[in-house]
Amino acid sequence: QLQLVESGGGLVQPGGSLSLSCTISGLDVTVNSMAWYRQAPGKQRELVADINSGDSTNYADSVKGRFTISRDAAKNSVYLQMNSLKPEDTAVYYCHADVWTSSFYRRTYWGRGTQVTVSS
Repeated sequence: QLQLVESGGGLVQPGGSLSLSCTISGLDVTVNSMAWYRQAPGKQRELVADINSGDSTNYADSVKGRFTISRDAAKNSVYLQMNSLKPEDTAVYYCHADVWTSSFYRRTYWGRGTQVTVSS
C-alpha cells in the first residue's frame, strides 16, 4: 500500500517561513510528478505548485516568488519551502503524487494533509 508521508506545517507569524516535506513509502514506483495542493476553509482545493520528473515546476500565481518546490528523486520526496507567508496562505496542505507502479499502472495518490496557519 503506497502512502504519502507528510511532515512540516504548523503556526507561523505573517512574514515567516515554513517547510513541508512529503515522501512516498510502501511501494516501488516511478514518479511522473509530485505536487502540493491546499484547501482553506470554505474553499476548493487548489494547486500550489508541482514538479515533474524533468524538474519542471509550476506555481500558482498567488505563491510565485514566495514558495519553492523541489524534489529528491532518489528518496521519492518532494519539498515546499514557503517564505513571506501571509494569512491567506492558511490552509491544509496536501501532497499529491502521480506515479507508475511496477506493474505499469498509472496511479495518483493523496497525503492526509498538514495544517499551515499564518497568524499573529
